[in-house]
Amino acid sequence: MNDAAPPSLLPDFAAVLAAAARIAPLAHVTPVLRSRSLDTLAGCELHFKGEHLQRTGSFKFRGACNAIWSLSDADAARGVVTHSSGNHGAALALAARTRGIACHVVVPEGVVASKLAAIAAYGATLHHCAPSIAAREALCGQVQRATGAELVHPYTDTRVIAGQGTATLELLANGTAFDALVVPVGGGGLASGTAIAAAALAPATRLFLAEPSGAAETWASLQRGERVTDFVPDTICDGLRGTLGAPNFTVLQQHRAEVLTVDDAATVAAMRLLWQRSKQLVEPSSAVALAAVLGHPDRFAGQRVGLVLSGGNVDLDALPALFARG
Repeated sequence: MNDAAPPSLLPDFAAVLAAAARIAPLAHVTPVLRSRSLDTLAGCELHFKGEHLQRTGSFKFRGACNAIWSLSDADAARGVVTHSSGNHGAALALAARTRGIACHVVVPEGVVASKLAAIAAYGATLHHCAPSIAAREALCGQVQRATGAELVHPYTDTRVIAGQGTATLELLANGTAFDALVVPVGGGGLASGTAIAAAALAPATRLFLAEPSGAAETWASLQRGERVTDFVPDTICDGLRGTLGAPNFTVLQQHRAEVLTVDDAATVAAMRLLWQRSKQLVEPSSAVALAAVLGHPDRFAGQRVGLVLSGGNVDLDALPALFARG
């Protein structure tokens, strides 16, 4: 069954523009980074949008901030709740703190230790559950009923999607005419926000989604024409293990996004290259975008390519083993 969200429930470009104005006092305008040596390796001109330098270390602060500051005073007073493997939880916790309201975050077992510590450090109340989407959503519902908190879903919330689109809004505002954009995809918040912004500002630019081959349900969903939700993710990209959301699927299908799948070894190799050549330390869920370009040189040869480096919250203690695996 195709359970995509009705178009009336989807954010539009006006929502992205409104989000940009709403979060401007709080979110960073992140830099666009270049590397001649990486251009040479890729055979194309790479422009990296440095969202790993965003507040909380990922693009997630954009969507969380937009959602928090979209709330009425009455709704905000009840606090917010979400589930997260790390970056969204930290982002929502900090955004909630900027408004002085409570934040509850449901976290699955096995979350990267540094990400868990960050969520707690920003003041959220943690609720632990089994490592499955079903368990996360069930406990989220329990917390919501017990507290009256507003649910801010990590990627299907339209306020979150609009906020995530502001990263591409900034990237395209620098005047570069891109042939292609490449962003990671998990639940689809960044991907669908990017699609909305790009369609309005650069309709001729092709949108590619980088997805781990061990969690390639977005690829399968777009191939079948309906969401694939019955899968068990097997990837080191912990931020890309979520199930593609219904509204996200609808947006990506409408904008004819193309998915490029990447194995974990290639992702780790790209992560290492970003550190070696540009001195940017990003997490695997971010490096997958560069890995997709390097793994498909025929798609990007001689072109101008914009990539979103989505996050830099790396578990430093795990780096030696991670690079050894790669």
